[in-house]
Amino acid sequence: MAQFESGGIAIAYDDVGPKDAGRPVILIHGFASNRNENWRRVGWYGALERRRLRFIALDCRGHGESGKPHDPAAYAPAEMIDDIFALMDHLNVPRADLMGYSMGAHLALAAALAKPERVGDLILGGIGGRILEPPRAGAPLAEAMEVQNIDEISEPLMKSFRQFADEQGEDRLALAACARARSSLLGREEISRLAVPTLVVAGARDQLAGDPQDLAATISGARAVTLPACDHFSAIAHVLFKAAFFDFLDGTLE
Repeated sequence: MAQFESGGIAIAYDDVGPKDAGRPVILIHGFASNRNENWRRVGWYGALERRRLRFIALDCRGHGESGKPHDPAAYAPAEMIDDIFALMDHLNVPRADLMGYSMGAHLALAAALAKPERVGDLILGGIGGRILEPPRAGAPLAEAMEVQNIDEISEPLMKSFRQFADEQGEDRLALAACARARSSLLGREEISRLAVPTLVVAGARDQLAGDPQDLAATISGARAVTLPACDHFSAIAHVLFKAAFFDFLDGTLE
C-alpha cells in the first residue's frame, strides 16, 4: 500500500502494472466499499494484470485505509473529485481512463465533466437512468450508518449497505458523514455535455441504478451494457462486465 495527502487527508492507493503500458486506468470504488473489496477480491486486479495494463486503485476518503474524517464538509463532491486528480498529479499521470462503480461512477462522471482533457475513456458501473431523477428526500443512507441496531433499519437496500459496511469493518460515522454530504452531483443538461467516450454498465435487477441505456442515451456516442440477473451488489464481479470493459477499451464493443 502507498499513501499520499490530498487536502489534508491521507489517501491510500495501489499502482499496479508496467509504467510503460500506456494510459493507466483509475479505479474508483463504491460507497462503503474499498479498493480491495470492490476491485481486488472480485477479480479486477487479476484481469487487468493479465492484460498487462497499468491501473491505479484508490480508497476514497472515509473508506478503506484512507483518512476518515467525521465532518460532512470533508466529503463535498469537489473535495472527492480533487482527490482523483491529486492522485494523478502525485503519480505524474497527465491523462487516464476512469472506471467507477456506484458512488465511484458518480465521481468519475463529475471528474470527466470538470476536466475532460485529463480523461480518456470513461466507464460507469452501477449507475443508470436513476441519476437523472430528482434526488431522494432525507438521508436514509446516513441514518442506516448511524443507527446502533441494524434490525431497526426497515428498508432492505439500506440494510444491505449497512451489512456490507459492517462486513468490511468500515467506520460507520465516516460513512454517515460521506452520505450526508452527497447530493445529486449533476443534472441531465450537464451530463449531456459530456464529450469523452463512455460506457455505462448496470445489472438488469439494479433498482438503485436504473436502466443503463437511459443514461447512455443522454451522452453523445455512449454505449450501454445490461448484465442479466444482476443486482447492485452482484454486477461488479460479473464476467460480462469485465468483457464489456476490455472490448470497450479495445474499440470492439458491439
